[in-house]
Amino acid sequence: MNFASRAFLRGSLPCIVASLILAASAVSHAARADGVVNIYSYREPKLIDPLLKAFTAKTGIKANIIYAGSGLVERLTAEGKNSPADVLLTNEFGLLIQAVNAGVTAPVSSAVIDKQIPATLRDPEGHWIGLTRRARIVYASKDRVAQDSITYEELADPKWRGKICSRSGQHTYNVSLIAAMIAHLGEEKAEAWLNGVKANLARKPAGGDREQVRDVKAGLCDIAIGNTYYMVAMQKNPAQKEWADSVKILFPNANDRGTHVNISGMSLLANAPNKANALALMEFLVSDDAQKIYADADGEYPAAPDVKASDFVQSWGELKPDSLSLAKIAEFRKKASELVDKVHFDAGPNS
Repeated sequence: MNFASRAFLRGSLPCIVASLILAASAVSHAARADGVVNIYSYREPKLIDPLLKAFTAKTGIKANIIYAGSGLVERLTAEGKNSPADVLLTNEFGLLIQAVNAGVTAPVSSAVIDKQIPATLRDPEGHWIGLTRRARIVYASKDRVAQDSITYEELADPKWRGKICSRSGQHTYNVSLIAAMIAHLGEEKAEAWLNGVKANLARKPAGGDREQVRDVKAGLCDIAIGNTYYMVAMQKNPAQKEWADSVKILFPNANDRGTHVNISGMSLLANAPNKANALALMEFLVSDDAQKIYADADGEYPAAPDVKASDFVQSWGELKPDSLSLAKIAEFRKKASELVDKVHFDAGPNS
């Protein structure tokens, strides 16, 4: 299989790239300077290409990459031992779990990664590592919602009857949130909570996170469940900016256990032919400078806690992340999906 080595796409990031090149000096020296690393990526070229350019400039390791919006885990499974891929980059946590369950990942042991990335954002056995965080928050109407704090539990309060908008409960972001509620409350109470949220829906779940904010703006609902980085995306889109301007961000459970977070991340692949170079890349991607550009480019929170988010993201207020590990939450993802079907969440409030 031939990989297309990606050239650096844009010349607008010289300062960032320079700092990343310096950061690359901290990566593993076991990597072969004359070698390659092959990557399968669910993340977009505009985010990843500058990082790979800096990595190659410093280490001499050629980074070959295939980008795809779907199907990479299935491709790895089909390729088996003949796969040329060394590292998988994902844009959300569910794909990491899918890869692990498919048996296509391998454990990583790295003091560099362990120092940079909190244990709550890493697989205990090293099969996946978080690179960025995004919080599952509440978008609330500035005009119709006076309160400045909320809990996930409160979403089931009858005071919100007919006032909540949500995308499908089976979407991976909501499955993860429901799994977290099962982990915290137990299955019985989590089911009652999900039934309560369903009863409070303004309409049948539909669209993506941005469409929920659109419907808050339109007055169809007062609050919506969504990921933080969509606020950045909407602000950058002239057609959606007024949606973003109509809402404020509330971080659920900020005053107790913390807000649920999801991640983008990476895995070493089980049949990687260039394991040393793969580890060098993975250690590079958790470096402070790489973490900064990751976060700034997509409006996300760095996985490394000592690296600050962008000024705009920080303007929303402090994110206190849920202290429960994602590995623990992942144990309840299957049950969460089953609960969505059991309560007929996606059928809407009148079902």
